[in-house]
Amino acid sequence: MTTADVHVIYGTGPVGCWIARDLRVQGKRVRAVNRSGVRPGLMPADVEMMRADAADSAQARDCAKGASVVYQALNPPYHLWSELFPALQAGVLGAAQSENAKYVSIENLYIYDSSRPISEDSAIAPASKKGALRQQMAEDVMLAHARGDVQATALRSSDYYGPGVVESALGERVFGNLVAGKRAQVSGSADLLHSFAYIEDVGRAAAALGTNDSALGRSWITPHAAARTQGEMVEEAARVLGTESRVGVVSPCMMRLAGLFVPGARASVEMMYEFTAPFVVDSTRMERAFNLSATPILSGIERTVAWYRERREGR
Repeated sequence: MTTADVHVIYGTGPVGCWIARDLRVQGKRVRAVNRSGVRPGLMPADVEMMRADAADSAQARDCAKGASVVYQALNPPYHLWSELFPALQAGVLGAAQSENAKYVSIENLYIYDSSRPISEDSAIAPASKKGALRQQMAEDVMLAHARGDVQATALRSSDYYGPGVVESALGERVFGNLVAGKRAQVSGSADLLHSFAYIEDVGRAAAALGTNDSALGRSWITPHAAARTQGEMVEEAARVLGTESRVGVVSPCMMRLAGLFVPGARASVEMMYEFTAPFVVDSTRMERAFNLSATPILSGIERTVAWYRERREGR
């Protein structure tokens, strides 16, 4: 390994941590960047930590010194996306360009028409302001690639669940509540199919893109297990816990009411369409291209429950 062979991850939420963990398993040198410089619990102890505001181009470039691959895994507060996200992406893109590093953009599925199973070939038809923002950001990345500014690829996933995932449809309000003996809360409907991305699969897929030149110049969808209803996910988690399955549903109306007081809830209202109709993902292309497979739902839920139990017990 040369001193220049560094994988630099901007953002140390669950995605950034699991990218780092997979890269370290491969023996890659990893540097992680966040605003605090504090190492999250899931971040490997041998990953170099740096503190920076990625929206500041000079700070972002300083963190990228020696990078061979840059991963943009930032995620500002949901209600501040339009104010913060474009500048954060621009800072990381510029950092990758300054080092002639490959660029892996961690994205979502908000840009696609979800009336049919979503694949890389789905129509670009965002149904929300956040989707339109993500479309513009995704286009900016691929325009930079087309100009030759960077060599870029993008990874897109549905809602995350798994160890470390708290702020998600299958996060604290589901697993945290169940582990605490409370009723799980899901959004929109408990009875419609919805594809979820297991967080370890997201990290593994991002690392695959960062270490394979064949990925460059296009977007890919993370391997997803077969879609299940949110009610079925709660039932499976309850079985693992050995408790009764209890679930409450937060309707769009209830989310609007919560949004009067909670900025994050207010920002979530426009995305409720994902949970009031089927939201199904076809990830066949990436699975075949990189010989990847999604973690089975039961295994993913078992690992998630174990992490939430350890977190509750302070371990």
